[in-house]
Amino acid sequence: MARGEGDMPGHLKELRVTMADRPGSLAKLAEALGKAGVNIEAISAAAAGGSGDIRILVADTAAARKALEGAGITCEGEREMTFVDLEDRPGSLATTARKLADQGVNVDAIYVVGASGGKKQLAIGSADVAKARSAVR
Repeated sequence: MARGEGDMPGHLKELRVTMADRPGSLAKLAEALGKAGVNIEAISAAAAGGSGDIRILVADTAAARKALEGAGITCEGEREMTFVDLEDRPGSLATTARKLADQGVNVDAIYVVGASGGKKQLAIGSADVAKARSAVR
């Protein structure tokens, strides 16, 4: 079942930054957000070619952007995500991924944002959020 706009954690948005792939880069990002009181709800990072692509899910993107920019970190993108609760059992993700694929939705990011009561809560990134939300209803 897809989450609505007002449901927790459906209010989260993804911010994307690129930083140098060297010791201290992650610390700089985390310290800037921590000092501003911005909680990182989920994070993904991968490095290649000397730089790191870091994606974070936060509730207050304005505060996060301000904190990051104050630390000299440029936000390269912000977007809404699709939120879905899945049964915590083999095949649940496959079912949801097939629904998305059958509707022509390309998933370019996915995060586990919570787990409770035998369910996993996922945030799914795609170019067409409305289509993705419709596909997982």
